[in-house]
Amino acid sequence: MSTRKNGRDRLVADRRYGKPAAKTPTGGKRKASTTRSRRTARKRPPRRGLSGLVSRILGFFGRLIWLVTSRVAIVVLLVLGLMVGYTYTTLPPLDELLDGRAQGSVTMLDRENRVFAWRGDQFGGAVRADQVSRHLKHAVIATEDRRFYWHPGISPRGIASAVRINLREGRGPLQGHGGSTITQQTAKLLCLGNRYDPNEWESESAYIADCRETSLVRKAREAIYALAMEAKYSKDDILSIYLNRAYMGGGAYGAEAASQRYFSKPAAALEPQEAAMLAGLLTAPTTLAPTNDLERSQNRAALVLNLMEDQGYLTSAEADRARANPATLSQEAEQRRGGYFADWIMDTLPPFVNVESRQDVDIRTTLDPRIQNAAEGAIDTIFNEKVRDGSEAQAAIVVMSADGAVRAMVGGRKTGVSGVFNRASQAVRQTGSAFKPFVYATALELGRSPYDTVVDEPFCMNVPGSGQWCPKNYTRNFAGPVTLTEALKRSLNIPAVKVSEASGRDLVARVATDFGIKSDVVDTPSVALGVSEATLLEMTGAYAGILNGGSSVTPYGIESLTIKGDDEPLVGRRGGMGERVIREEAARQLVFMLEKVVSEGTGTRARLPDRQAAGKTGTSNEQRDAWFVGFTADYVAGVWMGYDDNTPLTGVTGGGLPAEIWHEAMVRIHEGVEPKPLPMSAPEPPAQVAAPQPQPQQQPQPQRQQRPQQSDDPVGDFVGRVLRDIFGN
Repeated sequence: MSTRKNGRDRLVADRRYGKPAAKTPTGGKRKASTTRSRRTARKRPPRRGLSGLVSRILGFFGRLIWLVTSRVAIVVLLVLGLMVGYTYTTLPPLDELLDGRAQGSVTMLDRENRVFAWRGDQFGGAVRADQVSRHLKHAVIATEDRRFYWHPGISPRGIASAVRINLREGRGPLQGHGGSTITQQTAKLLCLGNRYDPNEWESESAYIADCRETSLVRKAREAIYALAMEAKYSKDDILSIYLNRAYMGGGAYGAEAASQRYFSKPAAALEPQEAAMLAGLLTAPTTLAPTNDLERSQNRAALVLNLMEDQGYLTSAEADRARANPATLSQEAEQRRGGYFADWIMDTLPPFVNVESRQDVDIRTTLDPRIQNAAEGAIDTIFNEKVRDGSEAQAAIVVMSADGAVRAMVGGRKTGVSGVFNRASQAVRQTGSAFKPFVYATALELGRSPYDTVVDEPFCMNVPGSGQWCPKNYTRNFAGPVTLTEALKRSLNIPAVKVSEASGRDLVARVATDFGIKSDVVDTPSVALGVSEATLLEMTGAYAGILNGGSSVTPYGIESLTIKGDDEPLVGRRGGMGERVIREEAARQLVFMLEKVVSEGTGTRARLPDRQAAGKTGTSNEQRDAWFVGFTADYVAGVWMGYDDNTPLTGVTGGGLPAEIWHEAMVRIHEGVEPKPLPMSAPEPPAQVAAPQPQPQQQPQPQRQQRPQQSDDPVGDFVGRVLRDIFGN
C-alpha cells in the first residue's frame, strides 16, 4: 500500500497483479513465477448449494467404501492365506495320491491265457506325466485346461466364461460347464482330501454324491484346495495325479488302465488318435466309452484332434493323418466275449479275495473262446431263423467238460453283454422230464436193468393232504408194458412215477442232490416228473456226473487266482469231480439209455451227424420251461428256454428248439474234434416173457408212498418189485 506524508498508511489496495512481464527478444511467454501461485491458479472454488452438498456426500462415502473395501480385502486375503496354508499342511506325499481306486481290479484270462474280461476298478499302475505319451498330455491339456501351465490353480476367466455359457443355454450358473481347471478337477477327484468312512457316511453313493456337489460353498473349498495343491506340488505332479485318478469308462481308472483296456498297449505308446480318444472320454466316460459306442467315441476324438491342431500340439499333416485313421479297439476289447461267464466268476470268488479288498488279481479260467463263440452263435442262429420276430422268449446254454470245467456260458439270448441277469446260473426253474435220469439212476444203482419192464397204464395214488393223484403222459396215451429204456426214451410219466416210488423217492432225492442239484427236491410222488427246481448250471453239472462214470461234479471256472506281482497262485482250482454217487456200471447203463433218447426217442432233433450223443428232453408244467441236456464223449451241454415272467411257451417243448440249439452248438463245438464212442454199456436183453393184459374193469391200486423197509432177502424183494411192476400192482 502507499504511505501518506503524515506517516499513516494510505487506504488504497495493493496492486493485485504484478507488472506485465517484459517481452523477450524471442517473443516467448513468461514462465509462472512460483509453485504456490500455480497451485493457487489450479485450485477451484468450492461448489455451493445443493450440488456441492451432494458432491461432498458422495466423496465421503466413496472414501469410506474404499477404506472398508481395502481393509476387508486385506482381511480376506489373510484368511484365504491361512486357509490355503492350513490345507497345504494336510496334503499327503505325492505317491499316496496316484492310486485312486476304491476297489481292486480283476483281470480274467481264458484257458489260452488271453485276457477276455475285466472287473472292478481297473488300474494299470501309477504313471507319471513324463512317462505317458506326449500326445496324451497334450490332448488332455488342450481339452480340459489350455492355460494349465500358466494359472495358479484357478482361472477366473474360465469360470466367468463357463457361467456366461450356462446362462446363455438356459441353465443355472453352476450347471453344465464348470470352468474348472485341471487342478480343481484333481481336487474334486481327491474329494478335497476326505476319505470314505462307513461310520460317517450312510452309503458309498452318498459319499460320492457329496464329492460331486457343485454349490458355491463347495466351489470355494475346491478353489482353496487347488491353490494349496499348486503350492505343494509341481504342475506335472498335479497332472500325474489327474491322469492316474480320472475315470475313463469301462471300469478303467487312470490313463494306463484305459490304454490297456481299449488298445492293449501301455499309455506311453499311444498314437495321437488314441490319445485324443482317451482325452475325449473325460467329459462323459460311460457314454463315450468306445466299448459302448465306438463311432461316438471316434467323433469326440476328432474334435480333440482339432483342438490339438489349433493349439499347436499337432501339425496340420499329423492331425490330418490322425483323423484319417481313427482309433479302434484292440481285438481283446472288441470281442467282449464271455460276459455272463465273467459275471459268474465274480460270484464264485472266495470271500477273502474280492474287488473290495483293493487287491489286483489275475484269474486264469476254464473258458474256451472257441466253444464260447460256438455257443453264442448257436443261440443267435436259432433265434434269427426259427423264433418269431418280437418274441421275448429267452434261452441259456452251458458247456462243460466231464470234470465240471465250464467252457462256455450264455445267460440270455442277447450275447456280448455283462452285468445283466444270468439265466444260466441265477434262474431257478422247474426241470420237467430232464429230471427223470436221476430216477432211473437210482433204480439202476439198486440193481435194476435197462431192460426191466414196467407197465404204462392208468394209475392213481392217494397223497396225504392232497387226495387222489393220477399222473398222465404227455400224449394222454398208454403204452402198456415197456422197458425202463423205452420209458425213458419216450419220456413216459407213469412208468417214471412207478419206478421212483418202487425205488424210494428219498433215495431219488439223495441221488439228485449228490449229483449236484442244490435246490430242495420235493418229497412228493411228482418228484419223478421234475417239479423240483434247479439252475441250468446245476443240471449240466449233474449230467456231467453221469458222463464221467457216476461221480459228483462241482462246476468250476477258476483254474488259479494270483495276486498281481506274485508268482505263486493264491487260490487253485475251485471245483471238479467229487465222491462217487452211483456205480460206474450203473452210470454206463444210464448213458446207454440216454443215447436211445437222442437216436430213437424224444431228442432226435439233437442227433449229431458224425458221433454218438446222449441226453434228455424236459418240459415243465404248462410248458413254462423247455430243456435239453446231453453230452458226447467230450463235452456236456445244457440248454434252457422260457420266459422270465413264466409265461407258457407256445408250441415249444424240450425236444424242439432247445434240442435244435443244442445240436447247432455241438456241431460247431466238435468241428475238428475226432469222434469218440460214448462210455456206455448195453446189457443183454432178458428172455421175453409174455405179460398178461391188464384187466379193464379192475381199479388200479395206489402205490405205497414209503420205500419198503429192507429185509433179509434182498433178492426176493427185487423179484417182488419186478413182478409188481409187470402186473401193475
